[in-house]
Amino acid sequence: MKKIYFIAFLFFVLINSTNAQIKSISYNVINNELNSSNPLPSEEVFFIKGTLPDQIEFIRVSINKAGKNENRAKSYEWKKAFDFPVSEFEVFVSDPLRNNEQFDLEFLYYARADQSQMLSVQNAINKNLESYIRANFEVTGSGIKAKHSDAVMMSQMSQILSDGIQDYRHFLGRDFKGFSEIVRQKLDQKNRLKLRKARFNILGKNKEDNQKAVYAEQYIQELIQIVQNESDQYLDRSLMMLVDIRKVSNYPSEKKPNTLPLNFGYGTIPFKRSLASTEYLHGPYAGLSLPLGNKTFTKFLGNASFSTGVFLQNFESSQGDKISGDLVGIPVYAGLGYRMFQVFRLNVGAVMLNFEQANTSVSNTYIQPFAGISIEFNLWLGLRDRR
Repeated sequence: MKKIYFIAFLFFVLINSTNAQIKSISYNVINNELNSSNPLPSEEVFFIKGTLPDQIEFIRVSINKAGKNENRAKSYEWKKAFDFPVSEFEVFVSDPLRNNEQFDLEFLYYARADQSQMLSVQNAINKNLESYIRANFEVTGSGIKAKHSDAVMMSQMSQILSDGIQDYRHFLGRDFKGFSEIVRQKLDQKNRLKLRKARFNILGKNKEDNQKAVYAEQYIQELIQIVQNESDQYLDRSLMMLVDIRKVSNYPSEKKPNTLPLNFGYGTIPFKRSLASTEYLHGPYAGLSLPLGNKTFTKFLGNASFSTGVFLQNFESSQGDKISGDLVGIPVYAGLGYRMFQVFRLNVGAVMLNFEQANTSVSNTYIQPFAGISIEFNLWLGLRDRR
């Protein structure tokens, strides 16, 4: 029996190793065609390959269930490695798709922004930052007052920068982490300025009309300069520009064939009841397992199952008592199982037994615990490729 289990184990390991290669599908950007119009692979990782257009250095592929919120989409990226000549991109989709569902795919193509484009973006963002800062400050008799707290201003200025590069991407993939502690300290400095006689809005007067107003203007200019310097430092020579978006909507994933997991194993039933001592009944069993989940997405529940079946023989105690099945003539079991090492399933549960004492017609039905280990075979219901 041990030899049979070992040979079966090696057989299934060989099968699984031969099927370990990751699939690749193609994307035709000219025809906007995926996988030669075949469904997407499901319940497994895969690559998306395609021809790389001229000057494109970065590609992002977003995949989302059809009709779902775009924020739930998962993105996968490819970036050109240095200046090596490349004619094809390859994106690894690391999150398996559920089978027989519709998906929306979006391909975003980025090229490196040239100097004139970079200057245009920098100037636009700097102008918006300056306008925001000036609009939020007012000079009063007690000093410079802001319409928002320092924390809110820091957050909103960061948002201005992020909105300004919505169609751009940092070449190193670094998100802007916000303005520095230097900016926060400069904002806090306004609370210590004393401008008792300056009771006008600085935007409405000439800065030379009042010496204190000039001082306030100097503070605002210094703040603007610090903010713009940090913005330029993030943007300098590091952006790629979005040049095209290609979309494929309501594209299906492949439908997997249904399977029926069959178990063949060997189990043990402890039995005492009216016997003088506990006896252990050993025998082969066969049955099927119904997984509690899909192991591709929930590993534990996918390996766990509800199992049921029958022992393939009846038993007899050392005293000659007959122990058999009550419903179908052989013992029926039901319980939980857990799959291990791809091919083995550990089963624990209960078995229904009919106990008939020797040399009498007295019989009783009992529910007894059992445990066993089995080899699992998947019976593929259909003619399509197996999972």
